Amino acid sequence: MSEDLPEGEGRARPRKAPTAFRTISEVADDLHIPQHVLRFWETKFPQLKPLKRGGGRRYYRPEDIALLRRISDLLYTQGYTIKGVQRLLRDGTDEGPQAVIGELPLGDPPPAAEEQETAALRAALAELEDIARELHALAG
Repeated sequence: MSEDLPEGEGRARPRKAPTAFRTISEVADDLHIPQHVLRFWETKFPQLKPLKRGGGRRYYRPEDIALLRRISDLLYTQGYTIKGVQRLLRDGTDEGPQAVIGELPLGDPPPAAEEQETAALRAALAELEDIARELHALAG
């Protein structure tokens, strides 16, 4: 009985072609990054420009997803700061985000045991920053 299943359980998402556009929820699920973090990254990385349709619904192209993977790797795996990733992407060659592979981070990357903790802290910080922006908008 599907009535007993939590929403979304038991329903397989149809497979899309590799060139198909993806919604923010699909990208967030695939990359294991919260939606609010993806929206926050759009404000920090001008190279990231998903298509927006009616009501502000975002559609990510394959090249947007590749850039998101690269940003995630630089931030969460290699230990770059947002400013460091911004600089790498801004100063990179015309080959796009893959051109920065192999460059050294601005500081030493965190040890492997701390990577998940660092990722969780950064996600929490991004969420708190989103909440602060919303509160400032309500107060203003």
